[in-house]
Amino acid sequence: MNTPLKGLKVLDLSTLLPGPYATMLLADLGADVLRVESASRPDLVRNMAPQIDGQSAAFSYLNRGKKSLALNLKHPQASALVGELIKEYDILVEQFRPGVMARLGLDYDRLKQINPGLIYCSVTGYGQNGPYRDKAGHDLNYLAVSGAASHMGRKNSGPAPMGLQVADVAAGSHPAVISILAAVIGRQQSGEGCYLDISMADNTLAMQALMAPGALNGGADPLAESNFLNGGGFYDYYKTADNRYMAVGSLEPQFRQRLARAMNIQDNPPLETMQFKTLLQQKFRRQDLQAWRDQLQDLDACVEPVLTVSEAAQHPQFIARGVVVEKTNGERQVASTLGFDKQSIGAAPSCGEQGEEVLQALGYTPIEIEQLRASGLFD
Repeated sequence: MNTPLKGLKVLDLSTLLPGPYATMLLADLGADVLRVESASRPDLVRNMAPQIDGQSAAFSYLNRGKKSLALNLKHPQASALVGELIKEYDILVEQFRPGVMARLGLDYDRLKQINPGLIYCSVTGYGQNGPYRDKAGHDLNYLAVSGAASHMGRKNSGPAPMGLQVADVAAGSHPAVISILAAVIGRQQSGEGCYLDISMADNTLAMQALMAPGALNGGADPLAESNFLNGGGFYDYYKTADNRYMAVGSLEPQFRQRLARAMNIQDNPPLETMQFKTLLQQKFRRQDLQAWRDQLQDLDACVEPVLTVSEAAQHPQFIARGVVVEKTNGERQVASTLGFDKQSIGAAPSCGEQGEEVLQALGYTPIEIEQLRASGLFD
């Protein structure tokens, strides 16, 4: 049950984060994922620090359990080779700007002639049409143009860059996987594949489920610290004496009452919201984070310390859940968190590691493979 996608074959032409994270999730579920990548223009994530066994810890995580074929997609024979692969693959994931795959002879209209059941997923910043279709962008830009950044951060300092790539992953990778799996189910009924146009900007706008509907229907636009979820109330982070933070999410009355009692705050009848918040700020500044952890750890009131990633990995909850696992080489990774039984963590491939294996499976002889290598096809 921990490999429900066993037998599903995915051709991954993406780099960096959104596409590779999506195909990692598919690989974690048992899909056979083949990366098609350039040897002369390596994925930038490979070179991040720290390095483990010749490639970054981030690359090892994002590409675990996958195979790799080095291929120069601009080579005259590249499109023919991908066409041969497509005969045997269920899904293609790509992350180029709109129009690039067509120039390479690898657009959906051409490839579906080879494999009518192909599910072709394009993950881009702004989608395949519209005035922004050709614009470059990153997570920060999609948060900005979708309105999300306008109600993040603080009034006085404005929106702050996030270390978590919300648009890339939550608005890119996850919708891609959901749509791909829905298309797989649809294909079981119709026998036909389809084209999926995933826009990270579109999905970032869609994720603002509590604030966007009001703004779209006559309500005020949400601004920083303007509502109960973005700092406009006591649902917030509170600095401690050692410049760490505690997170207070005690929105429900019973949680607020328990927190008030634990902090020795007189809140009956309930104080005005910002007055209650000011008292919390004053209280939390009096002790270090560890003192508050000790005092509040058994309080069922939605109050938790703000941990570093390393601290989180040592938290009893994540240890009990087996969320962080250690590979045989000592590398630690976040395990698959998709709800199935935990499984072993596969290695990430070196660039082109399975190239000969893939070509031999297509019927190429060793001599033919060497000739293609000499021609620069695998550069």
